[in-house]
Amino acid sequence: MEPSFYKYILHHSKKDQIGLVLLSLVSLPLIYVTLELPKRIINLLEGLDIPESFFGHEFDRLTYLMILSVAFLLVVLTSGGLKYLLNIYRGSLGERMLRRFRYELYTRILRFPLPHFKRISSGEIIPMITAETEPLGEFIGESFTLPVFQGGTLLTYLFFIFQQDVFLGLAAISLYPFQLYVIPRLQKRVNELSKERVAVARNLAGRIGETVSGISEVHANDTSHYERAHISQRLGKIYLIRFAIYKRKFFIKFLNNFIAQLTPFFFYSVGGYFVLRGDLSIGSMVAVLVAYKDLSGPWKELLRYYQRMEDIKVKYTQIIQQFNPLNMIQNDIIDQRPDSLTLPNREIQGYNIRYSEDGLYFSIDGASFRFPLDRHFAAVGMGNSGKDELALLMSRLINPSSGSINIGHSKMEDIPESITGKRLGYIGSTAYMFNGTVYDNLCYALKHHPVEQPATEMHKELEHERALAQLAGNSPHRYDDNWIDHNELGLDSPNQLATRIIEILGSVELDEEIYQFGLQSFVNQTQNLDLSERIMQARNQLRDKFKQTDIARLVEPFDHEKYNLNMTVSENLLFGTVYGDSIDVEQLINNPVIQKILQQNNLNEAFLDAGVKIAEIMLDLFSDVEPDSELFDQFSFIEADDLPEFNKLLQDIKRYGLEDLPLEEKRRLISLPFKLIVARHRLGLITEPIQQSILTARRQIHELAGSENLGIEFFDETRYNPRISIQDNILFGKLVYGQANAQQKINELIVDVVKTLGLRNEIIEAGLRYEVGVAGGRLSSIQRQKLGLARALLKAPDLLVINEALASLDTASERRLINNVRDVMQGRGILWVLGKVRLSELFDEVMVMERGRLADKGPFTKLQESSVHFQQLLATE
Repeated sequence: MEPSFYKYILHHSKKDQIGLVLLSLVSLPLIYVTLELPKRIINLLEGLDIPESFFGHEFDRLTYLMILSVAFLLVVLTSGGLKYLLNIYRGSLGERMLRRFRYELYTRILRFPLPHFKRISSGEIIPMITAETEPLGEFIGESFTLPVFQGGTLLTYLFFIFQQDVFLGLAAISLYPFQLYVIPRLQKRVNELSKERVAVARNLAGRIGETVSGISEVHANDTSHYERAHISQRLGKIYLIRFAIYKRKFFIKFLNNFIAQLTPFFFYSVGGYFVLRGDLSIGSMVAVLVAYKDLSGPWKELLRYYQRMEDIKVKYTQIIQQFNPLNMIQNDIIDQRPDSLTLPNREIQGYNIRYSEDGLYFSIDGASFRFPLDRHFAAVGMGNSGKDELALLMSRLINPSSGSINIGHSKMEDIPESITGKRLGYIGSTAYMFNGTVYDNLCYALKHHPVEQPATEMHKELEHERALAQLAGNSPHRYDDNWIDHNELGLDSPNQLATRIIEILGSVELDEEIYQFGLQSFVNQTQNLDLSERIMQARNQLRDKFKQTDIARLVEPFDHEKYNLNMTVSENLLFGTVYGDSIDVEQLINNPVIQKILQQNNLNEAFLDAGVKIAEIMLDLFSDVEPDSELFDQFSFIEADDLPEFNKLLQDIKRYGLEDLPLEEKRRLISLPFKLIVARHRLGLITEPIQQSILTARRQIHELAGSENLGIEFFDETRYNPRISIQDNILFGKLVYGQANAQQKINELIVDVVKTLGLRNEIIEAGLRYEVGVAGGRLSSIQRQKLGLARALLKAPDLLVINEALASLDTASERRLINNVRDVMQGRGILWVLGKVRLSELFDEVMVMERGRLADKGPFTKLQESSVHFQQLLATE
């Protein structure tokens, strides 16, 4: 990047800056005219400067006054229009350049060498690209045009003042030399403090980022007070720096304001003297005062510009320093796309490789090897043996400090990333998942370059968006373009890709978990009508099984005409899934529509009586139970904190009766039965007549739902419900309370039905839409590792490097997965860094690393017999 901010601006926006400067110069004559016309109008009113004719025409004073006034209005309008155009042009240019600058900074992050990320934190980098660059964008648009426009305006005003009277002109500029000498010296210290503040603020951001990342350690070790002290000290340092900046900045402002008020003293005294002598007209005097009043504006703008310029220079220098680390990846390595995207050879050779992050300690020290890309190797060694660095070197994530790794006649570090990104796969001990779905993360390894779309598919808005991106030096591609080239993968359609993904998920033993995700997912009927229809077939088959006596006792199906004894009263009443904001299920009694329907069916009185009895039972059972007891969550209708309130409520009922109870208190009691499940609680409060009234109320709610827009997706045994999961749609009922192992038996039934209909793969595809969360937070560490391994296998690399990715599995599971992966990678290379040395017997050859050197290499049986280093490693297990 350009070392000078102004060079950077000119390099990318020279033509635009010239256009802005010319536009600024065009507006200067108009500013002079806006000063001259008021003077002429005032003199005209005093009877001075009355022309005999105007463009060959004679006018009286009134007509001439109107001409001058209209001319003044037109000039002001034109001048304002030019300023508006100038500001829009300037703002657009600034935002476009800011977009370019941020994009370049982000691109440079992609070129950082991998070890550099150990020395910086995201908490420092992110604010630099977002917050710290914001002032740069605002300044870029005015970097040249503001001094030209404001400086030109200042000179125009001074020219006008000097034209009226030389002495008044000298008075106007008398204090400028003093300001030009003093202000820069005061500003220099402000700039130094600003630079220091930015550095401290970055450290603060980095420490906050560390706290967020290590929050479990903070709580586990009770170090919250220590962390607060850490942040408090840094905040205090920022406060002192900013306070020092304020003192100097406001002193500069005070000095400027004082000087601005001092100059009129000379005008009033000197100008008044000349007016009294008759050497200066009142119009000229007024015009000079108006000009000087306006003169302070551009002068302040120029001073402000100087202060901002110095601050921006500091910011720009500090930012580019942070984005220019040593050993950055070359642009060509990332951007180059050769015609052939295959490796130059089927063998990798390493010659006397040495690698060090700090130039002092060599974690790889003189290793040499030959690695055919049709063999499967295991790498073993102690923690500091260099096996981890070997994996990173073989996957081209780091480059050797000396020596070379070659593929054919090409150095690996010179091969474009478009080749290594396709042909080499790497999975480490911590696989990072991006925020999105399982499918997004699996296909991430296939998104190298967007597939070209026919020109007819390009919309005008999209064309404009791409044109703006290119104008700002950004990528013209969109993240929602089609990035997966199915032909390149040897596939004819996305369906074949889904089939391959399912096969790979089976190889890494993740298919069952994705299947479970699918069962809990929702299907959009408009996007997948076929799946919803087949789920309905599964429901019907399961319904047939419910007719069997031993199964019928496990589930009570949803039936619109029957009260479901295993659902709550509120669930029976609504008999559907609430998806809008019209109804709050937790506060159902407060909904006007529900209140009306309950009243019409005499359910208010029934629920009120039931609520009183429930409150009495709860107080009797839980009055002596500890507030934090699990019994409250399992059995109580009333929170522990609310028991005293209900106790007082019951006392009031005994004294005054139910009739005089406030409406709000009645509703609290009416809401209690909504949580009651007849089959579970067995209190005998929801009798058969009440159940029939609830069914009548249910039908009324369904009739009103359309006109009232209640936001309820009702249960209907003949229709698919998109608001509940696939599993709930298949089951379409409630488990009966009190049946042993009911859930397990029903799960087995669902599995049988899914298998019979051949639905498993389609449910897995639905599970691929499961959101993994930020950094894969909704997945376990093992799931993330398996998903990372599946991602690497999906692109079918020529060499797969696995760096202890599955070391946390038990030996039997890891052994099984190794065999599965080896089957998938038949005819292609594997380098598997193992934590369990014994598992190396599964590989063609074993590489034994010790203190950065390749100590031994060969088949497992040979090393077991003849290698002292290998025997020592086996002995440590």
